Amino acid sequence: MVTVYEKTNGLSRRDLLKRGSIGAMLVISGTAVISPQNAWGLETTALKPETMATLITLARDIYPHDQLADRFYAIAVKGQDGRAAKDAAHKALIEDGIADLNARAGAGGYSGLGWEDDRVALLREIETTPFFQAIRGDLVVSLYNQPELWPIFGYEGESYSKGGYIERGFSDIEWL
Repeated sequence: MVTVYEKTNGLSRRDLLKRGSIGAMLVISGTAVISPQNAWGLETTALKPETMATLITLARDIYPHDQLADRFYAIAVKGQDGRAAKDAAHKALIEDGIADLNARAGAGGYSGLGWEDDRVALLREIETTPFFQAIRGDLVVSLYNQPELWPIFGYEGESYSKGGYIERGFSDIEWL
């Protein structure tokens, strides 16, 4: 679960430490989404930082992998910000889609829903919308095409530079 805290009147170090013990925390500061616990940040250019923070939660709910850190999901959704900077229609699609999702979720918004099952139920309601399809379609490439993740999933990468698969375990299936 990712908890999103918005910087309004500022957060003291004590507030960060108290809130950080709840779970993963993303802080919105200016035009950035920051994870102080895990020492990464994501600066936005076109989309609101709140939108990017929600997209990170959304990405984790669409392709859930407990062993992946939120930074990999942040890298995966960063392309949405770049595309929104170049295409006003895409920016409207993303901002309006997140606004709709937050409205469906109620007072705390989508990221404020504490249970993954509740968030997934909302995603099932919108899974045929152009917004959901745009996010899901991009994520399947932008998430799984990160070479740093490949060892986590047991993928060795392309085979050509290593002599191909025929001589490197092609028929080593021991579980069959």
